[in-house]
Amino acid sequence: MTSGAPLDPIAEARRQWLRRWPEHAEHMAAITSVMRVQQILLGEVERALKPYGLTFASYEALVLLHFSRAGRLPLGKMGERLMVHPTSVTNTIDRLQAAGLVRRVADPADRRRVLAEISERGHEVAAAATEVLNAIDFGLGALAEPDAVTLSGLLRRIRRAAGDFGPEVADPWTSTAH
Repeated sequence: MTSGAPLDPIAEARRQWLRRWPEHAEHMAAITSVMRVQQILLGEVERALKPYGLTFASYEALVLLHFSRAGRLPLGKMGERLMVHPTSVTNTIDRLQAAGLVRRVADPADRRRVLAEISERGHEVAAAATEVLNAIDFGLGALAEPDAVTLSGLLRRIRRAAGDFGPEVADPWTSTAH
């Protein structure tokens, strides 16, 4: 992508939409902006994680295990928490296992169930990768903290409407405990 392009393609699309469907122009511009920013952020985060052999998806799975009390979780629970299909979790754990960052173990409470367990090396990589992502503010360095809070709150409304969680779930961005 050319840096400093003489035209903002999303603003131009919005201008065209305003002429044809003015009642939908701002929503079209918003979704197009969100999708473009997702591409930008994913690219920046993936570049930061590349030295660790991680993608953002594998980083999320590794950190989930890193933060878990016992360092292990059932794959099904990981899928729920990561909001991904079970096949995606299986593939991610396969890659992390091949890299020596996790291992599969039988659940001591139910030997039919498989758990992913983080290795010592996995803990080290999770910690180092997190330091790098924190250093670049997860790609959101252009936003001040209050703007990041506002953005999270706005996106949360869309996630709630999509059923990511119920209306009874407290909003951590509006409480004083963040």
